[in-house]
Amino acid sequence: MPRPRTKLSSVRAPRARTAIAVEPVATEGTRAGVQSLGRAFGIMEEIARHRDGIGLAELSKRVGLHNSTTFHLVKTMVSLGYVRQLKDSKRYRIGRPLFALAASALDEVEMTSLASPILATLSHETGEGTQFSVRSGDAVVVLARTSGQGAFQLTDRVGGIRPAHCTAIGKIMLSALTGEQFERFLARADLKANTPKSIVRAGELRREIEKVRQAGLAIDDGEYDIELRCVAMPVRDFSAQIIGAIGLSGPVWRLSHETLQKYARSVRAAAARLSAEFGYTGDVEPRVSAAE
Repeated sequence: MPRPRTKLSSVRAPRARTAIAVEPVATEGTRAGVQSLGRAFGIMEEIARHRDGIGLAELSKRVGLHNSTTFHLVKTMVSLGYVRQLKDSKRYRIGRPLFALAASALDEVEMTSLASPILATLSHETGEGTQFSVRSGDAVVVLARTSGQGAFQLTDRVGGIRPAHCTAIGKIMLSALTGEQFERFLARADLKANTPKSIVRAGELRREIEKVRQAGLAIDDGEYDIELRCVAMPVRDFSAQIIGAIGLSGPVWRLSHETLQKYARSVRAAAARLSAEFGYTGDVEPRVSAAE
């Protein structure tokens, strides 16, 4: 008997699927978000160009936005602290958090590059050596220096560590400590006598630092090196905190108390210029007469 024929259905093998890269679709919300970010950064850049602040109408005109759009964007930035509004004039200025972001990227190399030309100008004006130093633990470290034109200059190298209690720059850094921080410093510090004039008693140093706080400047009269005198002024950042100090030093026979008093004004001006580079907008002028 013939075999029954079986009807076979043809089965096609599945086609291999090709992977296709799909570009993300920019939604209306995404486009709006990018546009808002662009506008916000444009507004901050425009505000930053006006150190005395800028009003809403002028700001809107400069960024090419309607007043209401600019207002809502600025209002958000004010709430975040990146922009602040002056109470009296209602003008807008850059807020401190933005300076904090910038300061976090400011390393010692950049600080040195900002300080060096200011120190060079100060040395040219006075003929004496100058230094910019910052705190390093319980001591101070020299980040930048320039030599003066006169003979017998201080041989102070960049990176040199100096004690805080018997140097003018160190006293400035100690004056920046809170009362509690300063007392902890006194408890652990070795108040070594570099010269017979060095302050080695806690009570005497406590009184000396209080004088520095009141005067806004510090004097080293042969305390670190018996043959040298130095005057130093604080350098502040955008938050008004003391982050370092500029000092001017020279031999005692050339830097009389009267000459040191005169040069203190030049040091003050240099400290103000460097503080401005770090975003400080206040007044760093001390009562120079306290150095007498």
